[in-house]
Amino acid sequence: MKLRLGCELAYKVLAETVFIFNVEVAFLQRHLNLKDQLLFNPPLPYRTYQVPDLRNRYTQIVAPVGDLHLSYSAEVELDICRVDPAGVHEMPVKNLPLDILPYLLPSRFVPSDELATFAMREFGAFPHGHLRVEMICGWIYNNIEYRRGSSDAKTTATEVLIQRAGVCRDFAHLGISFCRALGIPARYVTCYAYGLSPSDFHAVFEAYLDGHWWLFDGTRQAALDGLVRIGIGRDAAEVAFATPFGLIEPGPIKIWIERTDGMMETGPRTTDAIRTEEDAPHAGAG
Repeated sequence: MKLRLGCELAYKVLAETVFIFNVEVAFLQRHLNLKDQLLFNPPLPYRTYQVPDLRNRYTQIVAPVGDLHLSYSAEVELDICRVDPAGVHEMPVKNLPLDILPYLLPSRFVPSDELATFAMREFGAFPHGHLRVEMICGWIYNNIEYRRGSSDAKTTATEVLIQRAGVCRDFAHLGISFCRALGIPARYVTCYAYGLSPSDFHAVFEAYLDGHWWLFDGTRQAALDGLVRIGIGRDAAEVAFATPFGLIEPGPIKIWIERTDGMMETGPRTTDAIRTEEDAPHAGAG
């Protein structure tokens, strides 16, 4: 699948502000022939950093008082690995690579310890493996209303479960919470999402099964094989698309993604077993 995508962000800077942006497509093996460009208006010096293993790309600028505009564009071809979900199994915690263990622990927006009793009651008897995580996504889809404005940047997975409403960020946090509560490592993913309407930055999650990371989306609003990763974190706190340290007024946001290979879609595929590649050997792996 060949895609063209990008975003535009605008701000009114009221006092000198340090911005850290995470909007660029990650350098992954599955992101083939990636060509991209990041521009600022006014032109400003910047620093960049790529997180080892995860490949998140961060850009830092110091913006003076005035208007600031960010423009990012990219072209990329996705290499998709799709398998039969029935053959994807869970791993006992004792067999997990040690660098996977942080994705089993509670985090700021993912209080999986608080939801352990609920998760075991609802999902403990489900067949283990990819199917169980997919059934978790099905439960979220059927029981949590997708409602814009129903949550904010401080909303936790526990609060989403209580109020039974949220947006993609909240759906991902709740899926991660249930997985971790059941002993399945899970992590938060930001991405550009082909098929999402209206187009926006999208949040999904990955679960670690059978020695690989697998994509899941409780919102079922985009095609799993059309997700272009931006960042990975334990939860949303680690991969915000913009983190300002200063006084600003945010302006309009524009995000787009489209196919460039002339292929037509019959509809989003939301329940496939889609594997993301291993970026580096795991510490302690045999």
